[in-house]
Amino acid sequence: MPDPPSPAPSALEIPPSASGISSKSPSSKKRKVAILAGSIGGIVVLLILIIGYLFKTNKIATVKPWATGLSGQLQKAFVTGAQKLKRSELEAACEDFSNVICTSPTGTLYKGTLSSGVEIAVASVTVTSSKDWSKSSEVKFRKKIDTLSKVNHKNFVNLLGYCEEEEPFTRMVVFEYAPNGTLFEHLHVKETEHLDWITRLRIAMGMAYCLQHMHQSKPPIAHSNLNSSSVLLTDDYAAKISDLSFLNGIGSSETKSGGRKHNGVPLATPESNIYSFGVMLLEIVTGRHPYSEDNNGSLQDWASNFLRGNRPLREIVDPTLASFQAEQLERIADLIKSCIHPDTKQRPKMNEICERLREITKITPDAAVPKLNSLWWAELEICSADGS
Repeated sequence: MPDPPSPAPSALEIPPSASGISSKSPSSKKRKVAILAGSIGGIVVLLILIIGYLFKTNKIATVKPWATGLSGQLQKAFVTGAQKLKRSELEAACEDFSNVICTSPTGTLYKGTLSSGVEIAVASVTVTSSKDWSKSSEVKFRKKIDTLSKVNHKNFVNLLGYCEEEEPFTRMVVFEYAPNGTLFEHLHVKETEHLDWITRLRIAMGMAYCLQHMHQSKPPIAHSNLNSSSVLLTDDYAAKISDLSFLNGIGSSETKSGGRKHNGVPLATPESNIYSFGVMLLEIVTGRHPYSEDNNGSLQDWASNFLRGNRPLREIVDPTLASFQAEQLERIADLIKSCIHPDTKQRPKMNEICERLREITKITPDAAVPKLNSLWWAELEICSADGS
């Protein structure tokens, strides 16, 4: 019988021929193992000391890390994490918090400018005392920061950092700023710049790509209040979906409710996002308010006869549009009908919507994102300030 094969060397054993050390020199082996063990132990101790120092000096944020996917350069240069910013820094950027964009009963949105000239948006809760800030509110605040930090898409108003201080009481979230207002304003306010057909399709594609990214996250992320007012536009009119609805319900009175509701409002789901996306597509095509007396109620009810083919589809188009493509209109109308189907199970997923809409518009993900990206500089300045 042939001899059995020799056992392979263990992963922890170094063959004598490879090491150059005779197998008959056990004392030499012991010295080498001791040196190796000492080196590894020293490295471990050094790492523990470094991590302890960073925590002690507050260089590591207290919330879960976030990815800066828009700026790959920063991932290499800095340790990623939700940057914890100082109130004094944000106060200076927002001119003593005098530069107010809008207010609501639960929060205020400020515009700020960093020393580099990059503009930011700062959302602050209206609560001014820790006595009025419950543990539940704190949990919601931190959970929302964590959720927003995971979206990380070029067609999303991305998170830059947050601020939490006790004196004076402060809970703020910092986002990149989109300077061209909202989609709602450009569709319905006469004083704003007119959007042509191609620009509207590009905006729709940017929204679709962003929602697809959100819904494919694990777990899926659904936008909590998706409408044309939550879609901001950049300098070159690319879509930036924002989600400032976290201010609603944080710090406000809480009520108990059954089912999939929060504070009496139905919780958002990917299916509800798809319905809202269909309504926004209809809004983009028609230029009409999503709900008004002119529509005799909801926009989708007003458009139902056109979508069913009972009236000429071309009559649905925004009269301010100088031109549009009839074939694209017909295919978009079919997509709208699918999105606003009353049965949630019959609605398409966002990946299918993206495929269909991309086939109609020929607009790629790269073509739908902003061409001028100031986020890189905002991240760079904030990270640099945090590390100094």
